[in-house]
Amino acid sequence: MTDPKVERFQPTSGRVMGTIALVIAVAVVVIGIVDRDHGYPLSVVLGAVVFGILVWAAMLRPRVWATPEHLVMRNMLHTARIPLAAIEQVAVRQVLAVSAGEQRFVSPAIGRSFRQTVKSNRKTEQSATESYPVFVEERISRLAEDARAQRGVRRFSDEQVALAADVHKTWAWPEIAGLAFFGVAFVVSLFF
Repeated sequence: MTDPKVERFQPTSGRVMGTIALVIAVAVVVIGIVDRDHGYPLSVVLGAVVFGILVWAAMLRPRVWATPEHLVMRNMLHTARIPLAAIEQVAVRQVLAVSAGEQRFVSPAIGRSFRQTVKSNRKTEQSATESYPVFVEERISRLAEDARAQRGVRRFSDEQVALAADVHKTWAWPEIAGLAFFGVAFVVSLFF
């Protein structure tokens, strides 16, 4: 099912805490629904649903992968497909930041902790290249460089800026609709 030409980058943080928080939110919702007489009030159940959607969207949904033509950055409420040849700069600090044209795209899926960032600034260049976020930064830079070479596009050229206009952004409508519906239901339940 997975395309061998797709290179997936593993998220660097938030998975364990996100999973634990999502399990707690689901448990509160299940207890609230199953045990209506002795369970939680409706506002607590709806609040747990909103919390669960936020946890999913913020901590578990973000991913980054590369196809032969694009870098795909799936964030909390949208997914950006950036042509690899349009990528001018890549940096991984506390989040992954990619610039293409005059646009800047960030993803919390790949990043370093504040401690790792400070530590890497103090260490030598050789020891800094041993971390996974640095590998991701270098790999995406290499993929962008190869895509530019394949198309014959120079870095920071007008052709590269024109390619940046092909960035495609799609919205995460299920998450947006869930947050809107259950958020309104939660607020209404507080007054009744």
